[in-house]
Order: sequence, then structure tokens, then C-alpha cells
Amino acid sequence: MPQTPAPRAAQVHHITHPLVQHKLTLMRDREASSTTFRTLLGELAMLMAYEVTRDMPTQMVEIETPLEKMASPMIDGKKLVFASILRAGNGMLDGLLRVVPNARVGHVGLYRDPKTLEAVEYYFKMPTDMAERDVIAVDPMLATGHSAAAALARLKALRPRSLGFLCLLAAPEGIRTLHAEHPDVPIYTAAIDRELNDHGYILPGLGDAGDRIFGTK
Repeated sequence: MPQTPAPRAAQVHHITHPLVQHKLTLMRDREASSTTFRTLLGELAMLMAYEVTRDMPTQMVEIETPLEKMASPMIDGKKLVFASILRAGNGMLDGLLRVVPNARVGHVGLYRDPKTLEAVEYYFKMPTDMAERDVIAVDPMLATGHSAAAALARLKALRPRSLGFLCLLAAPEGIRTLHAEHPDVPIYTAAIDRELNDHGYILPGLGDAGDRIFGTK
């Protein structure tokens, strides 16, 4: 049976690059249309992908330049999986796949019970041979952390080679939940906002990411 990789110390990687922060500010604006929001989300996902893949393993391959042969490093994109937490996670996939087009894609369907705020699973589909793959779970918002924690638990059961979590916004409550349940999973985020309101929304936040992506509200 494949072995789970040795745990890494839990970290929050706050991506503060000026382009990331600029585009996030534009997304927060309540007047931004769904088209603008989707475009910015894709651009942000591309920018954040560079940080998320910073420590990905490479292998030396032999190529031939116009002048001579050489050994040069390459990432095996087929070993990378972007696991989208439905539905809002899908809004980040196009941008991520522009950077790593050979990556595989999985989906985790969860919804948040409006009374308990707990995550309820309704769909789960991943590529095969997960023990050989590096997995990045993707969801624009880390609010209460219950959905993310549930998704990571399901992904861990497949014993991937490594596992991380990527979001646009994180609330302190969500970070605490993820660290308590998954202390070995690094979190990558563009912002750590102030708090959650009584309905579990991030403040100041940017509203419901799924609704703003798909124009459903």
C-alpha cells in the first residue's frame, strides 16, 4: 500500500505580489460585472499558480537547442492534479490550466448546510493513480473551513504524494479549522480578511464567489 508522505509544517503562504493585490481589489468592487469578475479570477489564478508550483519537483531531460544538446529541467505536468471544490473552484481552473496545461483535474462536490454550516458531499471524481500525484485543492473562499477540511480529508484518503490548498480569500476562522484538522497541508491565499459574519461570509470579503462567477444572484 502506498505510504502517505511525511507531514510538512503547516504554513500560510500570503501572496502579496502587487499584481495579485491589484486584481483582487478590482474583484472586490461590488460594481464589477460577472464577466469582469470571471476574467480577473482567471488572471489571478494564473499569477498564483506560479507561487503554488514553486516547489514542484523537476526532472532533467535531454533536448537539442539550435546550437547543441543539453540537459534541462522539466515539470511532469501529468503528475499534478487541480482538485476543484464545486462550484466556485471551477472559476479558477482555466487560469491554472493555462500555466500547467497537462495537469489533471478532479472535482469535489460539497455544499454548506445553511443551519449547521457543515459541509455535505454530493460528488467526488478524481484521476487514477493518485499516490503518484501532487494535488492542489482549489476554492476561491476559505470561510468557516468546513468544506475545505472535508474535501482535504477525502483527498487524503487517496494518499496523494503531496497536498496543498489554494484560495483567494481566507478568514482567520477558516485557517484555524484547516490547521486543526490538516496541520500538514500548506495554504496559499491572496488575502487574509478580518472575520466571518453571523452567516459565515468573509468580511470585508467579496460576496459569494460562486454567485459572482456565474451571475446567479
